[in-house]
Amino acid sequence: MTMHEFTVQDMTCGHCVATITDAVKSVDPSGRCEIDLASRRVVVDSDLSADRIAAANTRAGFSPVRAAPA
Repeated sequence: MTMHEFTVQDMTCGHCVATITDAVKSVDPSGRCEIDLASRRVVVDSDLSADRIAAANTRAGFSPVRAAPA
């Protein structure tokens, strides 16, 4: 699996966190999400490409931007 990091500035609450997690799980059920709401950082451990993960979150209504690893 590969770690993909995103900044999601329009993620503002717990509901957003759940929606992003569900979006990732919809395209990769075995993918793992670590989300830090305060820093608006989403880290996804997945075999899918970053583009596919970003696309799933875009369809869910968010604007993910690839982030440099912390």
